[in-house]
Amino acid sequence: MKGRVNHIKMLTMASLTLCLMASCSNDEDDEDLGNWIDQSVFDGSPRSGSAYFTIGNIGYSGVGYDGDDYLTSFWSYDMDGDYWSQKADFPGTARNAAVGFSINDKGYIGSGYDGLDELADFYSYDPASNTWTEIAAFPSTPRRSAVAFGINGYGYFGTGFDGDNDRKDFWKYDPNTDTWHELVGFGGDKRRAAITFTIGDYVYMGTGVSNGIYLDDFWAFDSATESWTQKLDLDEEDDYSIVRSNAVGFTLNDYGYIATGTYGGTLQSIWEYDPSTDTWESKTSFERTSRQDAVVFSNNAKAFIGLGRTGSLYLDDLEQFFPYDEYDDED
Repeated sequence: MKGRVNHIKMLTMASLTLCLMASCSNDEDDEDLGNWIDQSVFDGSPRSGSAYFTIGNIGYSGVGYDGDDYLTSFWSYDMDGDYWSQKADFPGTARNAAVGFSINDKGYIGSGYDGLDELADFYSYDPASNTWTEIAAFPSTPRRSAVAFGINGYGYFGTGFDGDNDRKDFWKYDPNTDTWHELVGFGGDKRRAAITFTIGDYVYMGTGVSNGIYLDDFWAFDSATESWTQKLDLDEEDDYSIVRSNAVGFTLNDYGYIATGTYGGTLQSIWEYDPSTDTWESKTSFERTSRQDAVVFSNNAKAFIGLGRTGSLYLDDLEQFFPYDEYDDED
């Protein structure tokens, strides 16, 4: 009997060892994918709250705040050549917390905060001539920390903070007639400092804060019907939590991403969204300093995150993201 007991103990220990080995193997398999590679440091002064947009393989970023001054300088980043070039200054009042978006081959920057007031003016940028043109001002309440995006030849602008209240209205800009008109149908919460990203004919929006409360609702905008559909929340019980504000959103290889931001402190985490299943997957966290109010350049084939701030430290670094590579801390 004693020999049989010892034999059972040996089998139990062997099984436990195999189980532990399998567990370790599964932990390795479950490590987040994603790698970050250093790119050319921004040539201008470190800053946060810049407006940005992408046209082709060129990312554009302008205005912002450097801890002392509101800015008007405007820059481009060549994704293929990995270099920055200074462009014609933004012609409006120096500001931060403005929006940027592109329609066809032109960029747009407007709204924001100049240190005293929320703003409603808008300007278009022509990369071919490196010139700015003032366009029709936003006709509703001036605001900062709104969202904006361009799709199917139109610009869309909404949410934000008007100095007294968070907002939830949305407006459509027609560059052919230089006019704005209000849309109806968004059923989500008021918010400021949210993100958007575009996949195909859909624009996805989420995150942000309202009256000091971080929001977890997530929405899809159908550009064909100009209607909104609510998706799974960004805080799905114990599975994941992507709640934050002042983050960046972008598209890469037809997947959506939410990265960095703040939630009780600045963040490095990044999450990938699969629109076909309405699900999220964690990726390797941003490699450099955690931050909020960063910029992101993405043309669906490449994506870069940089600038922003953590506390009172303003940043000027830039990293390229490779979502399916193994992480390498030596590159």
